Amino acid sequence: MRALALALVAPLLRADPVLFVYFKEPAKSGVYYALSEDGYHFQTLNGGNPWLRPSEEGELMRDPFITRGPDGLFHMVWTWEWRAQSIGYANSPDLVRWSAQRQIPLMAGTPGARNTWAPEIYWDGKQSKWLVIWSSVVEGRNATNRIYHAFTRDFRSFTTPQIFFDPGYEVIDATLTYTRGRYWMVFKDERPTPLHKEIKIAQGPTLEGPWSSISGPLTESWSEGPSILEIGGRYVIYYDHYRDPRRYEAIESSDLERWTPINDRISLPPGCKHGSFLRITEEEAERLRLARPDGRGEANVRRRRRLERRG
Repeated sequence: MRALALALVAPLLRADPVLFVYFKEPAKSGVYYALSEDGYHFQTLNGGNPWLRPSEEGELMRDPFITRGPDGLFHMVWTWEWRAQSIGYANSPDLVRWSAQRQIPLMAGTPGARNTWAPEIYWDGKQSKWLVIWSSVVEGRNATNRIYHAFTRDFRSFTTPQIFFDPGYEVIDATLTYTRGRYWMVFKDERPTPLHKEIKIAQGPTLEGPWSSISGPLTESWSEGPSILEIGGRYVIYYDHYRDPRRYEAIESSDLERWTPINDRISLPPGCKHGSFLRITEEEAERLRLARPDGRGEANVRRRRRLERRG
């Protein structure tokens, strides 16, 4: 179970730093970073400029998701285009320097696949491979979005995509966590008529489900892109409220059943859109405060370390 937890949301103490990675519309500028010491209030890094920019013509960087792997690397995936059969992928040893960005054609072998949205990745320690989940419309199979999944060990070869979650209606933006002896999936009910477009939560006995006990709406309509954190024994779901008032919002619970809005207790960067949250160490947080994505900040990091050794 410990290996599985590496890629799932871990409990946070009040002092644990949290990295928030996100994009801004129209998603052509890249991935942004913000940092928090308490999980509720976030400050932008790199002067509010993108930390990682698209490297390919026509590439978008929507819905970025970063996690820490058992290989010691950070792995990031994102939505590559609005209407495409691919996701984006890159990895990093330190969250500062990133590998070349790769377009992974996950759904290219699936006839009728129209989109590949909001991918997320989770390390399955029992099978020693990565679970990849995302949402797709496949003409002739499902006329609206369902959650799909595939497995990989190296982000180069993947199993054939299969349905991961289909409650009988359109769903997108699934995210997973493990707590209280069960797996929990937070997702968006995407149905437009009658209007839903709200966040819900389901639970299951394994990383692959099966998913049951689907809740009623946890949020108002026009909510998407959820992420869940455990902070000081309480659970916080952040989400993107994408109609007026356009802003990131949050709800909190002590039992994963009763949820309370906490918008007056959070602060996030203006204009931030669907991203993800990652627990990091204090040393990693300090590196991000001092470093710059172009490498010019490495001198600051080395200087601080010399001063610490002398002290």
